[in-house]
Amino acid sequence: MNEEFYKFNYNQINGEEVSLNKFKGKVILIVNTASNCGLTYHYTGLENLYKEYKDKGLVIIGFPCNQFGRQEPGTSEEIQEFCDLNYNVTFPLSEKIEVNGSGAHPLYKYLKKKLVGKLNNNIKWNFTKFLVDKNGNPSKRFASVVDPEDIKSFIDDLI
Repeated sequence: MNEEFYKFNYNQINGEEVSLNKFKGKVILIVNTASNCGLTYHYTGLENLYKEYKDKGLVIIGFPCNQFGRQEPGTSEEIQEFCDLNYNVTFPLSEKIEVNGSGAHPLYKYLKKKLVGKLNNNIKWNFTKFLVDKNGNPSKRFASVVDPEDIKSFIDDLI
């Protein structure tokens, strides 16, 4: 069990603090999201994955981020409303965070260190995905252009 991963917390979109410890024994897909991006349609694929796999042990957590083209300018309430109205999102969302730079959320600093990107560790764009196994080990990093449906086999391997 990778206890280091489970030491991280995040604030849900409603402000409530959640420990990743709550998800021990589950496969976790962590995604930085945005409401005004050409890839925003990924919400549909993510929600479909969540519905298909949540009872088998998958948790998806969306982390809204405004660092790429200012494509997530809204408040927590606006982001939640957008996701509800347009994509019927039922998986957990966090408060808006930063994923790069000195203000990056500690979870993202950790994930980027464990699963290096192609050119460097930085997140390149919205909807970059990190898959974490049931024991809290970062397993695979997917570029933003990888559709959620295309990672099913990786989820199947970990469930």
